[in-house]
Amino acid sequence: MAVQWDLVIFDSDGVLVDSEPIANRILNERLEAIGLPLSLEETTRAFQGRTLPVCLQIIEDVLGRPVPEGFLDDLQRRTFAAFREELAPVPGVKEALDAIPWPVCVASSGDLLKMRTTLTLAGLIVRFEGRMFSALDVPRGKPAPDLFLHAAETLGASPARTAVVEDSPVGIHAARGAGMTPFGYAARTEESLLREAGAVAIFGDMAELPGLLQRA
Repeated sequence: MAVQWDLVIFDSDGVLVDSEPIANRILNERLEAIGLPLSLEETTRAFQGRTLPVCLQIIEDVLGRPVPEGFLDDLQRRTFAAFREELAPVPGVKEALDAIPWPVCVASSGDLLKMRTTLTLAGLIVRFEGRMFSALDVPRGKPAPDLFLHAAETLGASPARTAVVEDSPVGIHAARGAGMTPFGYAARTEESLLREAGAVAIFGDMAELPGLLQRA
């Protein structure tokens, strides 16, 4: 018998919108500009799936000093400008959403402005209007379970009957901590990292997702 989910929660960056290569590139450039040269891979591993305040704390801890005044405003301006030029939905995600019969929502470490901007640019906003949740609205961001529990409670879903689609280990950990079932999207993430974090299924093509949800 096919699984009947109360809710399917999607991460935004890297799962719905193909934003992470763009955002990581801009962040990498701005970190080098303030004296923190990292490889693109190091930047991705350090900051993927984390809230902006946590990212800022990591940066300042490594730098050993506060970031320059205006750093975050400049980073956001450059990132949003690149999004307007380059952003697209994750390949196949629109078709996957069409094939999923259960309620869906988006729960992201980004703020609502970023979420709304990227989902609009990717042509996905109408699918998630009124069903967007930001980690900045709960006490703790991923890998804590707060965000996912908040989304499920708001929408009347049982955590045990909630699936989470994530592309970062911290997101998988958050889903496990919430008592939910995590699916790992590995198009741009090493499968081993998602497996070690506890994903119950790992896939690299969004066309696989509806079937995985049916059979889980």
